[in-house]
Amino acid sequence: MSRTVSATLGSIDSLEIREIRLPLVAPFETSLGVENAKDALLLTVRKAGTVAYGECVASRSPHYGEETIASAKYIIKQYLAPLLFRENLEGPTHFLELSSWVKGNNMAVASVEMALWDLESKLEGRSLAKQLGGTKQEVAVGVSVGIERPPEKLFGTVGSYLHEGYRRVKVKIKPGYDLEPVKAIRARFPDVPLQVDANSAYQLSDTPILKQLDGFGLLLIEQPLDAADIIDHSKLQKQLRTPICLDESVRNPHDAEKAVEIDACRIINIKPGRVRGIQPAREIHDFCVARGIPVWCGGMLETGIGRAFNIALASLPGFSLPGDISASKRYFQRDIITKPFELTKDGTLPVPEGPGIGVEVNQHLLDACTVSMETVTEATLRKS
Repeated sequence: MSRTVSATLGSIDSLEIREIRLPLVAPFETSLGVENAKDALLLTVRKAGTVAYGECVASRSPHYGEETIASAKYIIKQYLAPLLFRENLEGPTHFLELSSWVKGNNMAVASVEMALWDLESKLEGRSLAKQLGGTKQEVAVGVSVGIERPPEKLFGTVGSYLHEGYRRVKVKIKPGYDLEPVKAIRARFPDVPLQVDANSAYQLSDTPILKQLDGFGLLLIEQPLDAADIIDHSKLQKQLRTPICLDESVRNPHDAEKAVEIDACRIINIKPGRVRGIQPAREIHDFCVARGIPVWCGGMLETGIGRAFNIALASLPGFSLPGDISASKRYFQRDIITKPFELTKDGTLPVPEGPGIGVEVNQHLLDACTVSMETVTEATLRKS
């Protein structure tokens, strides 16, 4: 892994680990289940008066991946936090090197790495987007629509998002809820850029059903098979005209290289929380740009903090497809940042220009949705 070092970051003063629960404006159903609230870990890093944030995208249950909020909290406190109190800590990429012995637990590692990116860019007085080499002032965004019945409700939901200005619609599918809703949406909205996401709900034996999706002019079919089925994705892609996009299958830059090499996908969804942080996400971006593979930034129902990281990442030039970032009100009645992200009339979100992630946390709202909180310092680690 290449290291980008400006100056030694050094030891932090404290790390706050906060578990929150933020209600969603409406239930969000996928093939993995139904979510009614955003449960998350938020990290607050303090150093010499500067406050930086990170967000862990692990869920309360291990339905998307192996990690949970409880496991991530344990890994962060027991194994990752001690690395933050090293005097020779050079920055986020150095942290990734120091934590490389921690196998898996990508979401836990990513939340700390991202907080360090926020801290480093704030200390240097630059926006995170500029720190990463971003070139865009606005990023094109799409919207993700959960499983909804009956069709009239789905039509109303899709229509309202298109009216708001979203440039692309993604519909969640699963066995028994696939061809009919896609056919209905395409008939009602023939020109909308449309893609589907299965969240690993199908098997290779379902190829005849998936092949029928070729007839609807989709941008892509996202993660149709199990995350471990890279070979089967390659077999499936050979039988489809529609590009396969991998999500859960790509956990690091090496996975991306393998998937592209065997034609298991032709598009990649990059989520920094899934791939261990901003730096690995940027490496996947750079690889895909070099190979001519389109990429876009996925979402995990993040709060305004996590959303700000995604927007900064999506400002890199290789993110050519609209991301699943969306405006704050898509998911929350009140986000935890003082100025929620709002969709422009052109279907974009502005890239924050302030130092770091460029958003300010509404401390009152944050406290109101806090379930538990713990502060870690070098002194408390010595006592434990």
